[in-house]
Amino acid sequence: MNFSEVIGQEAVKERLIQMVKEDRLPHALLFCGPQGAGKMALAMAFASYLLAGDETEDATSSTVSNARAMLRNWEHPDLHFSYPTIKLPSMSSDHQPISTDFAKEWHGLIMQGTYFTMNQWMNQMGATTQQAIITGAESDELSRILALKSSQGGYKVSIIWLPERMNLTSANKLLKLLEEPPQGTIFLMVCEEPEKLLETIISRTQRIDVKRINDEAIEQALINKRGIDTDAAHRIARIANGSWLKALESLDSGNENREFHNMFQMLMRLCYLRNVKDLKRWSEVVAGYGREKERRMLTYFQQQVRENFMFNFQNPELNYMTLEEENFAKNFARFINEANVIEINELFQRANRDIGQNANAKIVFYDMALKLIVLLLKK
Repeated sequence: MNFSEVIGQEAVKERLIQMVKEDRLPHALLFCGPQGAGKMALAMAFASYLLAGDETEDATSSTVSNARAMLRNWEHPDLHFSYPTIKLPSMSSDHQPISTDFAKEWHGLIMQGTYFTMNQWMNQMGATTQQAIITGAESDELSRILALKSSQGGYKVSIIWLPERMNLTSANKLLKLLEEPPQGTIFLMVCEEPEKLLETIISRTQRIDVKRINDEAIEQALINKRGIDTDAAHRIARIANGSWLKALESLDSGNENREFHNMFQMLMRLCYLRNVKDLKRWSEVVAGYGREKERRMLTYFQQQVRENFMFNFQNPELNYMTLEEENFAKNFARFINEANVIEINELFQRANRDIGQNANAKIVFYDMALKLIVLLLKK
C-alpha cells in the first residue's frame, strides 16, 4: 500500500515522509481524528513505507521487492496488529482473548480496505451484544513478539487500533512498553477518543491530528474509485462531512443510518404526542440492539439535533443531510431551538455514557424519552 491510496490528507502524508527523511521519527505516533478521516489508512500506508519504502519508486533490492509483495496481502512478519476483541463462548473461562485469536477475521477485514468501523469489525468477529476490549493478555503477547529480532532486518511496526479500548491492566503494560521500547520498534496507535487514554501514554507519543477530508478529495475519490457521476459525487461529498465512511454509507441503500433515522423520527413523533405507552415500547425495541449499536444510534441522534438546529438558519452550506433527513427537518426543525438544543444534546450524551457504563438500557432509553417530552416543549 502506498500513500496515494489514502484519500486526501496531503499535509499529514508529507509530514510523515519528512520525519523519516530527516531522521526525526519518534518511537510512538498517536493518530487522532474523527471516524472516516483515514487514520488507519495513514497508519497502514506509513507502516508500508517504513517496511518497504516508497512503492512509486523502483525496489532497490530483492528484500524490498519481497517486502512489498508481502505487504500487498498484509502478511509482513515485522508488521503486527493489535485490536479490540471479544470473548467467544467456545473460549475457556480463564482465557483472555488476544488479537491472534481473530487473526483470520482481521485479515479478511483489512483485505477489503483500510477504511472500516468498529461495527464492521464486530460483525466480522460474529459479535452480538458484547463490548470489545484490548486485554492485558494482548499487551503481554505484544511484548513477547516485539522482543524478537526483526525478521527482515529493518523496523518492527506495531499498529494498535483503538487503544482507548484497553482495560487498565493492558494500558499499564503498554505504558511500560512505551517507556522501554524494544530496539527498532515503531508504535502506530490509531485513536478516536484520546481523552480515554492514560495521560502517561499520551505523553510518550507524538500526536498526529488527522482532520476531516476536504470535500474535493472525497468527490474525486467517488468519481475515480466508484465511478459516480459528478453531480452525485458532489452531493455525497457534502453530506459525508469529511468522512469517507459516510460517503460509502450514502451509496448503500440499506445502511444503518437509515434505520437510525427511522428510530429518530419515531422517537420525536411519540414525544410530541406524549404517547408514554408507545415510548416504553420504543425503549424496549432499541434496548435490544446491543450496546455498541445503541451507542452508534445515540451519536447519530446527536448529529441530527445539530443538523435540525442549523436547518432553521435556512443556509444549505451549514447542513449535511440526506434528502430523507431534509424532508423530516422541514416539519421538525422548529422544535429544536436555542432554548433546548444544548439540553437535548446533553441528554443524548448522558444516555450514551450510561450505556457505555453498562447501565440497564431499557431504563436509560425510557428515562431519556420522558425527559425529551419536556425539552421539546421549550421555546
